[in-house]
Amino acid sequence: MQTTAGCETCHISQTGWTAVRFDHAGVTGSCASCHNGTTATGKHSGHVQTTAGCDTCHISQTSWSAVRFDHAGVTGSCASCHNGTTATGKHSSHIQTTAGCETCHISQTSWTAVRLDHTGVTGSCASCHNGTTATGKHSSHIQTTAGCDTCHISQTNWTAVRFDHGGVTGTCQSCHNGTTATGKHSSHVQTTAACDSCHLSQTTWTSVRFDHNTVTGSCSTCHNGNQAEGKHAGHFQTTQQCDSCHRTTGWLPTLVYRHNSGSYPGDHRSNLACTSCHASNSQVVTWRNAGYAPDCAGCHAGDYESGPHKKHENPDRKYTVTELRDCSGPCHVYTDSSMTTIKKYRQREHRVSDGDFD
Repeated sequence: MQTTAGCETCHISQTGWTAVRFDHAGVTGSCASCHNGTTATGKHSGHVQTTAGCDTCHISQTSWSAVRFDHAGVTGSCASCHNGTTATGKHSSHIQTTAGCETCHISQTSWTAVRLDHTGVTGSCASCHNGTTATGKHSSHIQTTAGCDTCHISQTNWTAVRFDHGGVTGTCQSCHNGTTATGKHSSHVQTTAACDSCHLSQTTWTSVRFDHNTVTGSCSTCHNGNQAEGKHAGHFQTTQQCDSCHRTTGWLPTLVYRHNSGSYPGDHRSNLACTSCHASNSQVVTWRNAGYAPDCAGCHAGDYESGPHKKHENPDRKYTVTELRDCSGPCHVYTDSSMTTIKKYRQREHRVSDGDFD
């Protein structure tokens, strides 16, 4: 050993050279010139691979375990030491990756100073992004069995999304509720049906096969000319709902409108157009002879023939339109003007459903 110290500095016995109290004072040369495994204990087989001198890290000449670690001069990869034996290695829940430690860990003094790089990461996104190892799905995340990278196209930005409905579980409205994803707008058709009852495509809302089943509200709440086709300019003017005449399978009136007004005389035998009575094309009836409304004479006063309508004999007299304004009433023929004796009974001679009045 190279030293300028006197023998008695270390050799404490005059009769035995092996009785030594070692004092590094006065030792010259580097630690490794003695601690080479021959002259004195050197690096053990599991020692950190480094070209640095012993005193770079070992701060005490009396204790190897007093260490101030300095990575300067360390050779080999991080993992050659940080393998769980020589130095602390990956813990059991560490991200699965083949990348070197320094790929993400940017500080030699703090494991928590991390710049994550997904390069070399093995396994699925969810193997780390499970809410424990790394941030996972939040409570309001879309319900799906698909892997993260099915939709999330960037490893650095969660909001960069290319949405794919593949693997999505649950109903459309479990996401399309106006919070998680776009829901029904304020003027949407009122319905309790699921989105896919009408919307045929997952990529465009406008591809629609409409089904009126489960639609709530009146026809006109949608068929108002804005949300859905409404009455055209020449449409019959009425406050009745669309389904009074129209079916949900076609606009052409396949139903004959059933009048419920007490003024309606009944269905005529001939198939009258609506405008035969509703001449102004509105719900209000335009009577030809308004003074006789709502009786038959309101329309047929001009068709009245007095000849066949004898009232009594001695002298002969005919009924007036006013007397027979309701054509279905009695029009008996009496023997004389006293009208006490009926010569001929006539009752309900005419009916609305008759082909003619003859």
